[in-house]
Amino acid sequence: MPTIQPRRAGILIPVFALRSADDLGIGDTGCVRELIDWAADTGLGFLQFLPVNATGGDSSPYNAISSVALDYLTLHITPETLPEMEEKFYRATVRFIGGNALNGSDVPYEKVRKLKTYLLRHAFSRIDTVPERKAAFETFRDEERGWLDDYCLFRVLMDQHGHEDWPNWPDEVNTGFKARAWLTEQRQVNAADIEAKLSFHAYVQWLCFSQWRAVRAYASSKKIKLMGDVPFGISWCSADVFFQPNEFNLEWCGGAPPETYFKDDFFVQRWGQNWGIPLYRWDVMQDNGFSWWQRRVRKLTEIFDIFRIDHVLGFYRIYSFPWRPQRNAEFSPLTDAEAAERTGGRLPHFKENDDDTPEHKAANLAAGDKYLRMIVAAAAPNEVVGEDLGTVPDYVRSHLLSLDVPGFKICHWEDNGHGQVQRGYDYDNCSFTTYATHDHEPMKTHWEHRRRDLQSPDEGDRYLAQKELRFLSEFAGMHVSHDGNFPAYDDIVRHALLEALLSSNSRYAAFMLTDLFALEDRFNVPGIASGENWSARLPMTTTEMRHGDRWKAECQWLTEAVKRTGR
Repeated sequence: MPTIQPRRAGILIPVFALRSADDLGIGDTGCVRELIDWAADTGLGFLQFLPVNATGGDSSPYNAISSVALDYLTLHITPETLPEMEEKFYRATVRFIGGNALNGSDVPYEKVRKLKTYLLRHAFSRIDTVPERKAAFETFRDEERGWLDDYCLFRVLMDQHGHEDWPNWPDEVNTGFKARAWLTEQRQVNAADIEAKLSFHAYVQWLCFSQWRAVRAYASSKKIKLMGDVPFGISWCSADVFFQPNEFNLEWCGGAPPETYFKDDFFVQRWGQNWGIPLYRWDVMQDNGFSWWQRRVRKLTEIFDIFRIDHVLGFYRIYSFPWRPQRNAEFSPLTDAEAAERTGGRLPHFKENDDDTPEHKAANLAAGDKYLRMIVAAAAPNEVVGEDLGTVPDYVRSHLLSLDVPGFKICHWEDNGHGQVQRGYDYDNCSFTTYATHDHEPMKTHWEHRRRDLQSPDEGDRYLAQKELRFLSEFAGMHVSHDGNFPAYDDIVRHALLEALLSSNSRYAAFMLTDLFALEDRFNVPGIASGENWSARLPMTTTEMRHGDRWKAECQWLTEAVKRTGR
């Protein structure tokens, strides 16, 4: 059962969005250290980040190619952090490859990948010049072989074929079994060459884990908790699926049910969101003690004190598609009968069961109970938060409470059952409250969007706008006029909303760092494959945030608000 725990205030910011004086076009662990100092001085209790696992050609942090390996783009690369790197080489390379493009408003992913890979390969070529670091690297490699060897082979094959889409690799290496046989052959043909390629990727992971473990220790010394994020699924084109296909059901892809909210996406309205993640073979996983999940969680807790499970609803049941997203356009205009004709009679639905009967609900609840108890036990004593947004079964929230797993409270979606907003003082301590996740509009954008919708010709838009603005105003204790007019989003509105959030009874209260400053940069628009997603950066470094006239007053306001609200 839930226990009453201290109320903590936090900030959500993707690592890639951070800036520092010496970053290389993307936020890194050096930026995180600076943010920890700011958080400690401001009086915050935790910093919330998106997933930091390794990705491939897709920049989305929710499309990881490994459940364990970390993203090398988060590395803080300087001659000081990598003593094996020559300073002259570093300076020249940054100027030649990076240049002014590294200072733009968005992450230039192609350039950043090229630059960091070039620097890391140079540093690796000189690791023998620093014997103590070479020894530490070899120790790490020996300790992590259980997952690292396969991952490094996967990366070598990615390098060789230019992408991670392993079903389209040549026939001789398009399964894990074939890839291992290929590696045996390569070691007979040119052992030195293949070993160097494997070792490079192991070296990069050593750097990633070394830096993130050090960051976690630094945060602990400042009494700041780091909060990570683990997606419910894993990419189809991941090292995990490639080498452990027996643990995954590749006939189905996980996603979310149809949603009319996405008015510009006919496929989502018609069929739902097809995320393309393979389903789990839970029976196989259970037979081996859930070893895959156990490892995934344990490695995550080396870096984070708290972690959020994205789409925790998937542990109970997950909306599933009998085709991969690459075929979405094909199915978009079809009727159910036409679609079933192409899939052997299968149509998208919740697996293992819809919540259509008491028996199915009980079975889904029992499944969620089994899997989540395993996750909580593997994470202990670290804390677990469940993102329970979307089509939420009526049994989920009470079940999460019974496990002492805080679920989400999006303030303007919480109805008290009488057509009024639920006030923050009525929230259970075992909850996580916020106005927006990385998938939502910033607070200022959302408020003004809803104000415009008050004049919409669509009755549904007008109703939703009126309700959400009223709920937000009531939640923040602001006056709600009888004529339905709402003020423009200004400092008074913003401060009232943020302070009301911090005043709530929730164990965790967090908002995006951009919302502290009324910025309108958006990190992701769900359902849209766009280069603009996962790329927006803050307009200032953390140092400028602390001392610049435009920002420091808001930082001071936050410090005082945290004190006033007892967090």
